[in-house]
Amino acid sequence: MKVGVVTFPGSLDDVDARRAVTIAGGEAVAVWHGDEDLRGVDAVVLPGGFSYGDYLRCGAIARFAPVMTHVIDAANAGMPVLGICNGFQILCESHLLPGALIRNERRRFVCRDQRLRIENATTAWTSSFDPGAEVIIVLKNGEGGYVAKESALDRLEGEGRVVARYLGGNPNGSLHDIAGITNERGNVVGLMPHPEHAVDALFGPGVDGRAFFTSVLKTLATA
Repeated sequence: MKVGVVTFPGSLDDVDARRAVTIAGGEAVAVWHGDEDLRGVDAVVLPGGFSYGDYLRCGAIARFAPVMTHVIDAANAGMPVLGICNGFQILCESHLLPGALIRNERRRFVCRDQRLRIENATTAWTSSFDPGAEVIIVLKNGEGGYVAKESALDRLEGEGRVVARYLGGNPNGSLHDIAGITNERGNVVGLMPHPEHAVDALFGPGVDGRAFFTSVLKTLATA
């Protein structure tokens, strides 16, 4: 299965994401922000970093990159799409996910190993987890505070669309301790922590992040 990882100007974690796909057993395909097609991939990862320098708002310019027209169309047609950190911001700016990511509550960049609870293990990117699993994933962000209207939060909670929640203290002020969410269909997931940094026991806090990538490969294999 081919998983495309989009590189924008300012992306930092695209190489790590491609490595994570390979470790999970998939074929990683590099996709450029200016590409006019998705190069035949079966799923897409929008990686972390500072796309276009985070000018205007994080993800606001990347949302208009030529490749995003195809990512949005593919996501609406059911293709699995994962947005990690800056990628989560891009998904919100593209209106593939509700809400927005704003400056951390304490106005400081956060970088730490973060405990999470997997709240929804039915999405294309979380099906390899047990419901309620507690994992440790790297977190690094300056604008990771998830916010949304109360009505949108009620809908996310009521429909079980909160994918992951922070444990052991809220690191950035995200409402409802939200670390990740999904769309109604379960194919699009936005996650503020970085699972691509937790796929190899020799680096990072362990291998808890690997299941995000094995999940999508399993989903594609059974589609």
